[in-house]
Amino acid sequence: MQTIDTHNVRFGELAGPLVNGARFFDWELISTQVITEAFDHAFEDIVDVGGIPYAPVVAATTIHRYPGFRDIVTVETTPISVGKSSVELLYEMIDGDGDPLATARLTHVTIAPEGGAQPLPEETREAFRDALEDADPDVGPQESNAEGSWPSFTESFDIRGPHVEGSELAYFEEYPRFADVALERFLESKDTSLDTLNGDRQPFRLRNCRWEFVSPVQYESTLTVESDIRAATQNTLRIKHLFKSDNRVCIEGVTEYGSFDKSGAPTSFTPGMRALFTEG
Repeated sequence: MQTIDTHNVRFGELAGPLVNGARFFDWELISTQVITEAFDHAFEDIVDVGGIPYAPVVAATTIHRYPGFRDIVTVETTPISVGKSSVELLYEMIDGDGDPLATARLTHVTIAPEGGAQPLPEETREAFRDALEDADPDVGPQESNAEGSWPSFTESFDIRGPHVEGSELAYFEEYPRFADVALERFLESKDTSLDTLNGDRQPFRLRNCRWEFVSPVQYESTLTVESDIRAATQNTLRIKHLFKSDNRVCIEGVTEYGSFDKSGAPTSFTPGMRALFTEG
């Protein structure tokens, strides 16, 4: 199902010449609302009775190219598995030429007002089942046995109004923003900023991620982002992330950052960029 149709990239979506990485998450959430509404299970109806609609349980995304000004984005959303209370959706984002921008797989459950996963309405589950396609794309970070001594860093964020969506929880799009800010602050601790690094390259942009959502982050709580670097190669900065609130893990996963040129295509890190992540 086409859930976003030929969307023109706008100024407010950019970070420099390219789209902000969190925008891909926003397009995923918009697409989820469109397809669930088409299957008679609208987000606003769930929120009206105190539920949390289609919360992600597992989210994996791979970005093939970052769009920028004059780019057009279309999103196709396809159910690829469905259970009693969960549905896994495949999101395929393409540009105006039909070339891939990003691929994502998210498993969603709706949280009941009293807590716990709420069963899907039977007619909605049947609609998802009828629309299932046999697809199993490899999305997100790859396994790695990289060795070495790498630094870790931690940042905390207050969850206030600008970060909150309709269910009084931190908005899905905000989590990659928090991770990005934590990384920028680490670079500043090395007397480096993205402004000084940006030239022919746009480094340390989200490339792959796979996050498991354990518990929600509430309004007016404090979210701590623990970042444990696992590798810094020519093409990939790999970080294990733990998002915690009140000393409990809310999200855990692996995030890979890459370097991109001004057209949005992947390129490599410079030796100087990689050196920022060595111990000592």
